[in-house]
Amino acid sequence: MSIVTTVDRDAVRHVVLNRPEKRNAMNQELLLALTQALRDAAADGDVHCVVLRGEGPAFSAGVDLVELGGQATDPNGAATLRPFRAVFLGVANLCEEMPKPVICQIHGACLGGALEVALGCDLRVVAAGARLGLPEVRLGLIPDVGGCSRLPAVVGLGRAKELIMTGRELGAEEAERIGLANRVASPEDLDRVTAELAEGLTAGAPVAVGHAKRVMDAAAKPALAQTLEHELTVQELCVASLRAQADAAEPVAAIGG
Repeated sequence: MSIVTTVDRDAVRHVVLNRPEKRNAMNQELLLALTQALRDAAADGDVHCVVLRGEGPAFSAGVDLVELGGQATDPNGAATLRPFRAVFLGVANLCEEMPKPVICQIHGACLGGALEVALGCDLRVVAAGARLGLPEVRLGLIPDVGGCSRLPAVVGLGRAKELIMTGRELGAEEAERIGLANRVASPEDLDRVTAELAEGLTAGAPVAVGHAKRVMDAAAKPALAQTLEHELTVQELCVASLRAQADAAEPVAAIGG
């Protein structure tokens, strides 16, 4: 079974993360497969709307920490961080840039990089009981695949600062209240509510819907390319700081032993 699957429901294509045994944690394999699936959806003229969702108990627990750990400790630094981040960021960019609406259907958990991908989508439908958050600062990092750049445009600068600078999680109801979620549904009704929203999005002329999306994104995030690059520059500083702390701690640990 593919790590990413697709299902067409009339003019709506469902792109499904299919790594449930790892709570759809996003590693390179999943991200590359997701990139191809999104490109295919964008190029298919019969697809007028995309739904991004996850198989199993969660939409996604975020970045695969085993793979991220290897990147963070690699002495080559930016030489490894930038390519890994480029693939991750490319997924969110594809969702945002394709000229058709993309809905992210969220259940269980949507944390870290997974939420950054969800922020690249146009709309988010969240199941009651789901948990969302950007906890990177608690690991000594920042959200660097669009979280710092896109979240303020969705929820406002003040709320974005609170969520990113504290790293706290929030539930579905709060997400809807602050504008992060467009709809909240019970787990049993999640598919139905998503389908109703997709039906509304495909009722209009596809060309008009796509152009309206692009114009609004350009107005809301005019400096996105610059802020995305700034995210990575700052992340490299954070990773360097973590390495320096680890190097400084090693002699102390040896003495203590």
